[in-house]
Amino acid sequence: MKSAPVLDSTRVAPSATPPSDLVPMRHPGRRLSALLVLLVAASLGYSAITNHNFEWPVVRDYLFHPKIMAGLRTTLVLTAVSMSLGIVLGVVLAACRMSENRVLSTLSGAYLWFFRGTPLLVQLIFWFNLSALYPRLSLSVPFGGPEIVGASTNSVLSLWAVAIIGLTLNESAYMAEIVRGGLLSVPKHQGEAAVALGMNRWQTFSRVVLPQALRVIVPPTGNQVIGMLKHSSLVSIIALSDLLYSAQLIYSQNFRTIPLLVVISIWYLVCTTVLSYAQSHIERHYGRGVHVGPQPTGGIARLRALGSRLAQRSQPNDNPNPA
Repeated sequence: MKSAPVLDSTRVAPSATPPSDLVPMRHPGRRLSALLVLLVAASLGYSAITNHNFEWPVVRDYLFHPKIMAGLRTTLVLTAVSMSLGIVLGVVLAACRMSENRVLSTLSGAYLWFFRGTPLLVQLIFWFNLSALYPRLSLSVPFGGPEIVGASTNSVLSLWAVAIIGLTLNESAYMAEIVRGGLLSVPKHQGEAAVALGMNRWQTFSRVVLPQALRVIVPPTGNQVIGMLKHSSLVSIIALSDLLYSAQLIYSQNFRTIPLLVVISIWYLVCTTVLSYAQSHIERHYGRGVHVGPQPTGGIARLRALGSRLAQRSQPNDNPNPA
């Protein structure tokens, strides 16, 4: 006959506080690397401040120059319009890409293949020189029918039109994949459960699928907005007076190249900082209820592991030796 297990009275339950003799691990390499990084950053900052070739007085004079402000407005408007149109067209392309219609899926796939496979600068130059390929743009009856309405290509495609078309078509290809990835991240059974509860397709999409997909869509979309702000500087190749082209016009006359480049760099940094701040708030809004912070490491992780081991040791033996 087996006797009942006897608990060891000498065992003590683990304490809520860590042992006082716990010595944290030392990481001299981390401190050394941090010190080296600080030294390099300090030396670069000191060099930038004391180097007279930066011409900081000139930077201050041109920071709010009317031409720079006009170029900044052009850059912001171009970014807002092209990004908005790119998101709308990207949603349409994502829907076509996920469609069961082979024609729509194939055509949208070919669109993404072309616009993601060719450089944006090449696309802008192509649209700028479209009149060499089609001197006249017209709407007519297909296959050689009479023309309904038409105009010269150069009169239709102004500099603004070329810039918006080029940026929008390129951006829509990337946004289509971002939207498609966000929609595919939502488990299919959640939509099926919503339909079983009596929701129609629009209610299922707007109340169940879209809120969860936005958690995946918003972060890369924010990155695309910041990228669009910087990529819009490529329109200077077609002589559209954006922030970069305005600075180029100024330093081509006064030969203050470095100070003017510093000026536009400051404005790009200001704009990207504001966009990054807005992106973080939007991500926090759609990420409510989901822990996205880093996992505990270092001393906290070691304390948790030590507490788990002490708890295991304090548990009684479930298989005592027979009497």
